[in-house]
Amino acid sequence: MSIFCSWSGGKDSTLALWHGLKMFGKVDYLFTMFSEDGIHSRAHGLTKELLQRQSSSIGIPLITKSSSWEQYENKFLEFLKESVNGGTGIFGDIDLEGHKEWVENICRAQNVTAVEPLWGRKREEVIKEFLDLGFKAKIISIKKELNIEKYLGIDLNYNLIEEFKNLGIDISGENGEYHTFVYAGPLFKGEVRFEVGEIIEREGVYALSLR
Repeated sequence: MSIFCSWSGGKDSTLALWHGLKMFGKVDYLFTMFSEDGIHSRAHGLTKELLQRQSSSIGIPLITKSSSWEQYENKFLEFLKESVNGGTGIFGDIDLEGHKEWVENICRAQNVTAVEPLWGRKREEVIKEFLDLGFKAKIISIKKELNIEKYLGIDLNYNLIEEFKNLGIDISGENGEYHTFVYAGPLFKGEVRFEVGEIIEREGVYALSLR
């Protein structure tokens, strides 16, 4: 049966994939949902080319679908039916009950088992494990309301964890406070190539344009 990982290209999906491979010995697909124009991913606003570079370096094929928010669930179900029916899905949620419930319900509809390797762990513990394993991730978006856009382009690191804690910012970004792009680490054959462009504003965040 097929096993897939819900893939954002960021730290939590990367760590979930790491644990999923340890649990099952294989993962057949990475799956990413894109906006309806197919240009940027819904989760982190990444291009398909960047996600494909991650996929190639990891050695697991990438499957994508494009959808409006209104059709998101239908498109997700379509993917499950086509590629994973009766298999397993790996997700990187930590403690957001609403999203976990959505994941379990949509997977159940196609007889897919939802696995959440990070679920219920302390947020700081999750980030420190990510760094301890040697993964490298760049901060690529930050909520405008936080007024900390100076952190854009910085690699996630131990000192940053303490700074975010002192600023009262969720260190895991579980509510979208910030997002990352993972470009190196034990899952990757080599560093993922990318260039950092200008800072852009979209949907309540400051984001780096990567290419």
